Amino acid sequence: MKKTIFEITKMDCPSEENLIRMKLDGISSIVNLDFDIPNRKLTVFHSGETEQIEKSVIELNLGGKKISTDLTDQTEFKENANQKKLLWSVLAINFAFFIIEMTTGIISKSMGLVADSLDMLADSFVYGISLFAVGGTLIKKKRIAKLAGYFQITLAIIGFVEVLRRFFGDEKLPDFSTMIIVSIFALIANGICLYILQKSKSKEEAHMKASMIFTSNDVIINLGVIIAGLLVNWLSSSKPDLIIGTIVFILVIQGAFRILKLSK
Repeated sequence: MKKTIFEITKMDCPSEENLIRMKLDGISSIVNLDFDIPNRKLTVFHSGETEQIEKSVIELNLGGKKISTDLTDQTEFKENANQKKLLWSVLAINFAFFIIEMTTGIISKSMGLVADSLDMLADSFVYGISLFAVGGTLIKKKRIAKLAGYFQITLAIIGFVEVLRRFFGDEKLPDFSTMIIVSIFALIANGICLYILQKSKSKEEAHMKASMIFTSNDVIINLGVIIAGLLVNWLSSSKPDLIIGTIVFILVIQGAFRILKLSK
C-alpha cells in the first residue's frame, strides 16, 4: 500500500471534495481518500503507480500538486455510515434555498439573489451527482455530470443577458431589504451545511474547524449580496446589485466547467 499526499490550493469547501471524489472514482487502485480541507491536503491510499491519480487531480484545475509518496502499513479505514444521509440533508438545504432565492430574486428584481440561487443550485448538482449515481457505472456518472454542467451554463448565460438588459435599461431599484434578509438566511444555511458535513468526519478528522465557513466561496457570495443591498439603498442605484450578480454568474460558470470536466 502507498500513501500519496497532494496539496490542492483551491479546495476550500465540501463541494470541491465531492468533485475530487467523483473524478477519482474510476481509478481501481485507490483504496481510500482522506481530505484535510482547512490545510488544503488530500491523502490518497492506493496500490500501483501514482501517475494516473496525479493526472486526474491536476485535470480538475484546483491547484493540485503531489507533495510525497510513501509506503504505508495502514490497511483499515473507517467509513462513516451516515455519510449518505448527511449528503441528502445538505442537498435538501441547498435546493430549498435555490428555490427561495430564485423566487425572491425575481420578485424583488435582484440579480444578486438570482445569481446566488444558481450558486446554490450548482452545489445541489454536485451533491446530487454523488448521491444519484451511487452504485452506478462511471459512464452514468459522467452523463449526469455533463447534463448538470450544460444546464448550469445555460442558466448563467440567461442571467448575463438579463444583467446587460437591466444595465442599459431603465429598471426599478431592487428591494434592498429583501436582498439583505434572504442573504442572511442563506448565509446561515451555508453555515449549517458546512457544520453537517463536518459531522460526517470521524473523530480522528475532527480538526475541521468553523474557520472553514469563512473561507467558503458560498459565504463570501452571501456577504457580497448583503453589501450590494446596502449600497443599493445608500446610492439609490441598481448597479451594485448588477455587479455582484455578474461576479456570481462568473463563479457559477467556473463551477459548471469543473463539473463538465468530470464528464470527460
